[in-house]
Amino acid sequence: MLGTDDARLAAIQSEIRRKLGDAALVDAAGIAATFNAIDRVADSTGIPLEDAKAESTADFRADLGIDSFAENRGEIADPRDRQRPAAQ
Repeated sequence: MLGTDDARLAAIQSEIRRKLGDAALVDAAGIAATFNAIDRVADSTGIPLEDAKAESTADFRADLGIDSFAENRGEIADPRDRQRPAAQ
């Protein structure tokens, strides 16, 4: 669970411990952390964004100037900016 509601997080952690045990809580945290790390590695290697993700993140990427990182390396930051081959 993500967010800023510490009481809700504590309740969810307690429920996981009660129903599945401490090991399950540790496993769940490890899985979430691993996914977060793998996602960051994929993003940092320059793997292009999927079109749907590019659309949903365009505003805040522009606000943060994130696209300029890729553009400064001569890459295309937004896959929607690629020229699509003409249909034959």
